[in-house]
Amino acid sequence: MGHMGAAAPQGPQPLPGVAHVVAVGSGKGGVGKTTVAVNLAVALGKLGYKVGLIDADIYGPNVPMMMGQTRQPNIVGEDRIGPLESHGVKFISVGLISPGDKPMVMRGPMLHQIIRQFLQQVAWGELDFLIVDLPPGTGDVVISLVQAVPLTGAVVVSTPSDVSLQDARKAIEMFHQVKVEVLGIVENMSHFTCPHCQQVIDIFSSGGAERTAQQFGLEFLGSLELDPAIRSGGDRGLPVTLAGPDSEIAKPFFDIARKVAERAKAIAGASEEILEIS
Repeated sequence: MGHMGAAAPQGPQPLPGVAHVVAVGSGKGGVGKTTVAVNLAVALGKLGYKVGLIDADIYGPNVPMMMGQTRQPNIVGEDRIGPLESHGVKFISVGLISPGDKPMVMRGPMLHQIIRQFLQQVAWGELDFLIVDLPPGTGDVVISLVQAVPLTGAVVVSTPSDVSLQDARKAIEMFHQVKVEVLGIVENMSHFTCPHCQQVIDIFSSGGAERTAQQFGLEFLGSLELDPAIRSGGDRGLPVTLAGPDSEIAKPFFDIARKVAERAKAIAGASEEILEIS
């Protein structure tokens, strides 16, 4: 690789021991992106993969609450951060470093620094998947991430509403621009089943994310029901995927996790072949 010139290390640096880095993003907030990221991580862990989770949502770091752990991380060795572990997943969050309700007020360079630290200074060990929960929107943090580490791909989360889909399309375009492959789209809060009469109600409309996936030639990873149990599991730090793949409510998350794993491996395999050819 000598022809790259002396400036090569400026580019994304692979993380030793980490096979796949998958970002979870959305065009707008409030679509349940963190819920998807946390349950995706726990599901991958239950499927036998070694999994890490970075909470890069600087403005609303909800991962500690959803993972049920809020203690400060330990420093390991000279300057490595020991990730917390919960439900079989190693994780780190800005919320652990500035606990409580103090908002994080940050400028671009600080964000950049934090993302790099979470990637390079956390003692992740061997991981099959490192899931990164991005802040909503298409700002600095995503660019920092792409510059810091080679991403296998991204998962875009949307609700079926037109407003959310409009923003999801922006997120897809942004990933295209920074040359990150979109592994697929998840439709969250897609419908609600009335517990009394079992009628299915499309609170936020339906089918929109699947149509968007088709428009962009992307994989539709699946739809997740709007279910109070998913929300309360997150609030209690006990994600619904802990119930395992046979649980009716957790099954869609496991289906999504399997698809993400397959797509990530396929992409990684393809890029290895390209390297061998070149």
